[in-house]
Amino acid sequence: MGVVAVSTGAIFVRVAEAPALVTAAYRVGIASLILLPLVWFKAREERFDIKTKDLGLAVMAGAFLALHFATWISSLDYTSVANSVILVNTNPVWVGLLSPLMTHDRIRMTTIGCILLSVVGGAIIGWGDFATGGGALWGDALALMGGIFAAIYLLLGRNLRRRVSLLVYIFLCYGSAAIFLWGAVAVSGLPVTGFSGATWGAFCGMALFSQLVGHTSYNWALKWVSTSTVAVSLLGEPVGASLLAYLFFQEALTGAMFIGGCLILLAIYLVAREEGRQG
Repeated sequence: MGVVAVSTGAIFVRVAEAPALVTAAYRVGIASLILLPLVWFKAREERFDIKTKDLGLAVMAGAFLALHFATWISSLDYTSVANSVILVNTNPVWVGLLSPLMTHDRIRMTTIGCILLSVVGGAIIGWGDFATGGGALWGDALALMGGIFAAIYLLLGRNLRRRVSLLVYIFLCYGSAAIFLWGAVAVSGLPVTGFSGATWGAFCGMALFSQLVGHTSYNWALKWVSTSTVAVSLLGEPVGASLLAYLFFQEALTGAMFIGGCLILLAIYLVAREEGRQG
């Protein structure tokens, strides 16, 4: 469910005619406003009892989520979609490297193999569309940074979800991300109004489906499965996005997309099966 919901993000970004920072700010901003009354009435005790250390880690996770959205969405202004998707979805590699340090999760050889398999699948999907030039290199760097920031965001969530309820965690995380992004929008002087109805609809769609359903599903899963499993599952996003782009924008589905998509889905299945055996 999380993979399908997150896959809608690329479609909504395509529809939204707004600067990248503004799009990201509305995505988490609207989601945070929807969560506010739920937290106020459903988690009264926990919101006052949360430890200062956990509050700080939740805000830090929100900061890395904001950096992820800001760099990844911005990268699409400079490099190809294929380059951006491949590089931002290197997050399983960074999760594998950082997990022993940040969460003390042991990375099994099967998981490492699935990580490599999924990255190969992503590379095949975008093999024929690598961009060149200075601007493209900057876009590639932004997408790569987006992947690293996403990995740290997931690892911080894995740590916190063992102690903090889902509702309180996502409110603190999404809310702090919104504050950071809206601060960046204010400093940049970007326009925040005057958009078309389709753009406003895209903002709401990203908040409701991509964020509240998609990212929240992953954050829920972080309490029960390893960060590596969640990170590999995230690689289902380009597969889902490609299918949705075919349905809504009639974008062609190539043989490379099919082969790479099958490898990614196989990696997700294998790592999930291994997690189930260990659990």
